[in-house]
Amino acid sequence: MKKDIILAGVGGQGILTIATIIGTAALKRGMHLKQAEVHGMSQRGGDVQSHLRLSDEPIWSDLISFGGADMILSVEPMEALRYLPYLKKDGWIITNSTPFKNIAVYPPEDKIYAEIEKTGNHVLLDADTIAKEMKASRSMNVVVLGAAIKHLGFTQEEIEEAIKSIFARKGELIVDANLRALQAGITATV
Repeated sequence: MKKDIILAGVGGQGILTIATIIGTAALKRGMHLKQAEVHGMSQRGGDVQSHLRLSDEPIWSDLISFGGADMILSVEPMEALRYLPYLKKDGWIITNSTPFKNIAVYPPEDKIYAEIEKTGNHVLLDADTIAKEMKASRSMNVVVLGAAIKHLGFTQEEIEEAIKSIFARKGELIVDANLRALQAGITATV
């Protein structure tokens, strides 16, 4: 298996947590992993992206080339569009539909959604509302991860084990909230 994933969002939305969960699952499987983080503004609210490369074979570069990403996994819709040049022709965009309006000239949401829909392979879901309804609003990022799971090449059990491992030190309530968020994302795309 080989997956090249662009993770995108705004600082504080949990992009690096998603990378850690996927990376933990990959390492438990014995895969090779490279990750490169690129941050915009180094504060909450700035754009954040991460290149996550996974493979059964050694990986020589931590950056994904234009047209090389299997997936753009985004927790903010405009940030998903920012990285379209990286997406393969048959790649997937999985993104939260809730905007984080951190600029004065944020484009109209319907135009952003229309551009995402033009890509063909996409999942656009309101992960913020889903997370709030299940009383786990801080786990919106994991809802998006759940929506992407069938395109990642990992089983639900592998991702659940990674979540348990990563969040165990924060307590059972946090682990449970993230497992519920994962399931909600999976359910939302069935």
